[in-house]
Amino acid sequence: MRNERLRWLVLSAIFAAIMAVLSQLTIPLPLIPITGQTLAVGLTATILGSRYGTLAMVIYTLLGAIGLPVFTEASGGLQILFGKTGGYIFGFILTVYVTGLILEKTRFTLVNAIIANVVGMVVTLVCGSIQLKYVLDIPWDKAIAFGATPFIAVGVIKAVLASLIGIKVRERLISSRLLHVETPSLRS
Repeated sequence: MRNERLRWLVLSAIFAAIMAVLSQLTIPLPLIPITGQTLAVGLTATILGSRYGTLAMVIYTLLGAIGLPVFTEASGGLQILFGKTGGYIFGFILTVYVTGLILEKTRFTLVNAIIANVVGMVVTLVCGSIQLKYVLDIPWDKAIAFGATPFIAVGVIKAVLASLIGIKVRERLISSRLLHVETPSLRS
């Protein structure tokens, strides 16, 4: 049990690092950039589930909070977390928890993963739009128009990709015995 818990903790740290790396992948588009951040969020939730996926996102957020350049464009610091895009980063924590919980309460199948990741995408966009509204002091309709609407189509594509890749990786980790189906408690 102790080795199993350590394995999950190491995987959480690895996924925090994966999140940091994928956050640097950006496709610059005229209106909105597309990053690998939310793909990493979906992968983390689908592979690690709610508890250890959430731990990975907390580690990632704390690394950025202390100034390490883990956020997009190699940025970090509290000014990012409390700026116009910080709501998305805080939202990643809730997103991974919700997405992972849906999968744990149902089953880790492709269809359930797609549903859970689409729900997670909505959670991220809602959190991002809320902080955007208050930081920029704009009306709700503008916050949603700028903070959520442009990201929906790409978000659904990333949710499907995260589900396809995540379910396969999770199955391989379980079949190779690197993961046990039952995740140990953080307190064990």
